[in-house]
Amino acid sequence: MKKIICVLTLMSFNFSFAQNANENLKEIDTEIEKIMTDYKAVGISVAIVKDGKIIYTKGYGFRDLENKLLVTPNTIFGIGSNTKSFTAALIGILEKEGKLKIDEKPSKYIPHLEFSTDKMNNTVTIEDLLDHRSGLGSLDGSYILFPAKNRFDLMDRLPYLKQNAEPKNSWRYSNFGYIMLGAIAEQVSQKSWDDLIKEKLLTPLKMDNSNTSIGEMVKQKDFSYPYGMYKGKAQKLLFQIPNNDKPGAAINSSANDMANWLRLWLNYGNFEGKDILTKDFAKNAMSEKAIIDGNPPMKPDQNNFLFGYGYGWNTQIFKGHYRVAHEGGVSGFSSKMVLFPAEKFGIVVLTNQQNTDLPSTISSMISIRMLGLDENKPYQYEKEIYDIYKPTPVKSINEQFKPTHSLDDYCGEYTNKGYGTIEITKENNNLYITFPAFKFVLEHQKFDNFISKPINEIPQQMNPEFDFKFNLDYNNGEIKELVMDIQGGVVFKKDKN
Repeated sequence: MKKIICVLTLMSFNFSFAQNANENLKEIDTEIEKIMTDYKAVGISVAIVKDGKIIYTKGYGFRDLENKLLVTPNTIFGIGSNTKSFTAALIGILEKEGKLKIDEKPSKYIPHLEFSTDKMNNTVTIEDLLDHRSGLGSLDGSYILFPAKNRFDLMDRLPYLKQNAEPKNSWRYSNFGYIMLGAIAEQVSQKSWDDLIKEKLLTPLKMDNSNTSIGEMVKQKDFSYPYGMYKGKAQKLLFQIPNNDKPGAAINSSANDMANWLRLWLNYGNFEGKDILTKDFAKNAMSEKAIIDGNPPMKPDQNNFLFGYGYGWNTQIFKGHYRVAHEGGVSGFSSKMVLFPAEKFGIVVLTNQQNTDLPSTISSMISIRMLGLDENKPYQYEKEIYDIYKPTPVKSINEQFKPTHSLDDYCGEYTNKGYGTIEITKENNNLYITFPAFKFVLEHQKFDNFISKPINEIPQQMNPEFDFKFNLDYNNGEIKELVMDIQGGVVFKKDKN
């Protein structure tokens, strides 16, 4: 009798939750619009999924501010790092097809692959790449400033790229790790990552408006331009065009399409009766495989705690409920995906506003409403907005602490095997630094220290102001190397003429 009572109670709870879901969304438009006004947002698109169905979808604001073109649920935005769950799913599909195993080493699938330490070579698996436990950490400068012709050429740099964290026993977010996953998928299938994403995921999930190319995106009738805030006003930005890093950041999608993505995960890999992923892989992907912050909450009303990571998804406790989520950001776009597996609902928020936590604010507001925790009160939040980067005039040489050499002496090529070659040139009494992907001016600080600054507008994918120091050969006083302040200090040796 006790078992029957428990089942009836559970059925009653689920029925009540389903009824309340729509009830809790009353006047949600008003609250979203108020938040948008507070953030001075240009445009957003929202979708909510419950019990396998899309129960809410709507666009707000403008996809083209200058021409006052409205956002719709089908407007395409860049989703940034929310691409990672797609690459993770692709690995799961290839494992399902018997083409790889996630407990194997990457070197089994990428010939001659080698890390910088024996421990990484002996212990790191594909699963460690999925949940950011490889020890690679941030190596973004390697592929952004020095893009390779293809991802396999990028893998040749790994022996020279320093370990950033303890393999297996620590968590360190790594875009490079997902580049490796894309390379593995391409190697075992002999197809491009773009083709695989379309064939294995976008087409089966009926995500017909989604793509993996900015060029393809801007050909569509309903796409958004990228924007960012500067001194309280929205400004159109340059598109960020992913290259080697497509597996971690390249997908462009709409709220309606992403709702199908949420439906897949909330149904543990099954979409409209077809198993796209195995249930085990989907469950593992949404599990806490790596601990980011396992500390208990510090105060009774703390919203989020116990942060972890699965395969392309963050995990945490939100208001006492298990939440799976991820954020994404590329130049002029930010996004948030949220899943509550136990309560069977999910939320997607896409925006054309960079440098803001707007997607998190709106998704948290909707989450609290869906969970019935809003107490009919407006959502209280702390707003985060910061200005986009803008080039500033370059200061002249610091006469008080002049360079130790003439500017001509600093000129030449400097090389690091983990990154590539940069060239220092002199133009109009200024030093310039040229990477394969960018050219910056070097502003003098003091002695042999400089800082890079862009000479024109660039996509908002990084802060371009890097510190550089020229080191001297103590034997003859000549300039022998250039140290760039990334990854703890990367040394580029001056090439001999």
